[in-house]
Amino acid sequence: MTQPVAPRAATAATAQTPATSEAAQPAVAPARAEVVVDLAAVRHNVSVLAGKAAASGAATMAVVKADGYGHGAVAVGRAALAAGASWLGVCTIAEALALRDGGITAPVLSWLDLVSDDHLPGVAAGVDIGVASTRQLAAVRAAAITAGRPARVHLKIDTGLSRNGCPAADWPGLVTAAAKTEAEGLVQVVAVWSHLALADVPGHPSLDRQAARLDAAWRVATDAGLRPIRHLANAAATLTRPDLHYDLVRPGIAVYGLDPIGPPPSGFGLRPAMAFRTRVALVKRVPAGEGVSYGHEWTTPAATTLALLPVGYADGVPRRLGGPPSGVGGMRVLIGGRRLPVVGRVCMDQMVVDCGDHPVAEGELAVLFGPGDDGEPTAHDWANALGTIHYEIVTGLRLGRVSRTVVRDPGKATGGGQAAADPGGGRSGSMTEGAR
Repeated sequence: MTQPVAPRAATAATAQTPATSEAAQPAVAPARAEVVVDLAAVRHNVSVLAGKAAASGAATMAVVKADGYGHGAVAVGRAALAAGASWLGVCTIAEALALRDGGITAPVLSWLDLVSDDHLPGVAAGVDIGVASTRQLAAVRAAAITAGRPARVHLKIDTGLSRNGCPAADWPGLVTAAAKTEAEGLVQVVAVWSHLALADVPGHPSLDRQAARLDAAWRVATDAGLRPIRHLANAAATLTRPDLHYDLVRPGIAVYGLDPIGPPPSGFGLRPAMAFRTRVALVKRVPAGEGVSYGHEWTTPAATTLALLPVGYADGVPRRLGGPPSGVGGMRVLIGGRRLPVVGRVCMDQMVVDCGDHPVAEGELAVLFGPGDDGEPTAHDWANALGTIHYEIVTGLRLGRVSRTVVRDPGKATGGGQAAADPGGGRSGSMTEGAR
């Protein structure tokens, strides 16, 4: 049921072009802001998650949608598969095909495709497709006829989240249609599945209620002659509810070291895999009484040293992290081993840090957030200040303006690790010292 598929043939869009000589390569400008992804942390996190799943007899699907939550889907997918995952999960067929084009042949589930989407490339590439209606099943069936191979489908039942998923009243009809289509040899019903609404509250009664509804839906499928597996658990349930592991778990945010249950440090030993950093662009001494940034919402109370960072809300730094009254205030940046305050408004391309009398040099590294090991702020700190979740922080960085560097071993912090610019992460030109 989880056999790998052959890689997709290269197309004009994916074929590799011949390498050019080093002399012909255009110069790469240094990155103004950089996301650094530690794949050793990803492997560690997946080993924790897969270990918990294996103890319950379940396999592990690492979720790499939204370009691996901003960390790079292909690189994270490879690391996850090496660390114990046997499946990958994405939102769309396009995301699944990006994995196939990256050489990943493991089973991939795409779970939120529209009825009007072109399912043919996914079916042809052996991508599993989530199906929540008879209309979508018909679209997948048509794609299977054209592809000349059966489509692998996971029938989704709405057990209480009230988002995607087949309503209970329509479920018998979907199962009947799926059984008929499987008998035609046009689909293979791989799974019956659903999604938890309150898994981050492990004792909430809705979890048991949703599990009971999944079980009832699965029995309808087996009574119709289907033999699907079941999957329900997300990251939080993978960590805290082994009774809900069923045949397969689907951790997402925890793969990236961000705890779905509580603040850092993680009680489950998870290690955040992303750091966001830039370098000081300009340092100046400013007398007392000077306004700083647009609106002069902050005025220097005494003579001080200001450091300009070339990063702002166009790069994914929320404007509301700036000082009051426009922002919530409290944002800190780690420069030279000190957490220093951002003052005034966060602008489109820049922000200002009050360094007081501490010595700061142009070109010095400034860490906006990271794992927290060296005292730097974390994605959780940003989320807490903004009243949101760390998912939004790591997926909200604007790759393209911000480069992404993937590090394959844990030496990244001091620049001793093996690093490579990620072609999918925007401009290269890494800040990782000594990694080239």
